[in-house]
Amino acid sequence: MKNIIVGVITLVILGAMGYTISQGTAFQGGQAAKIIENVSKTQNTVSPQKTQTISEKSDRDIEAEKIKALKDKAGNAAAFKVSENYKRKCASCHGVTGEGAVGLPLFGQSAEQIYAKLLEFKSGTRSNPIMKSAISNLNDDDFKELSTEIGEFKARAEAAK
Repeated sequence: MKNIIVGVITLVILGAMGYTISQGTAFQGGQAAKIIENVSKTQNTVSPQKTQTISEKSDRDIEAEKIKALKDKAGNAAAFKVSENYKRKCASCHGVTGEGAVGLPLFGQSAEQIYAKLLEFKSGTRSNPIMKSAISNLNDDDFKELSTEIGEFKARAEAAK
């Protein structure tokens, strides 16, 4: 029964993610919002004659930046290798590279921080029904393995550059 509930919750989350992405940058925030803000500031300081030329060039740049922001938000699977265990148990919410999707970002946190938080979720000190359900079948060895891997994400990303 728990697996059915988790499956339904996962489908709802994935549906919400798809809907959010389909709504465009107003809901995306992050880099795309900054790019649009910077372009509008640039256009306001340019003479009207040059605005159209800058606008045409900027539209392509804006689209490229939007695509980059979406890739960054979704997590670039090719950035570095993660275990199948992480992909199955964590990536659907926290992103393929731990930079956050539906769940909070894990990228850049130490193994000790992640391990402590997992123990808090397991004990009920931290409350989140999705996390509680996601880790209910995991044991201490799973926690250590996943926290060690997640703690290495920053170093893996830097090595992949």
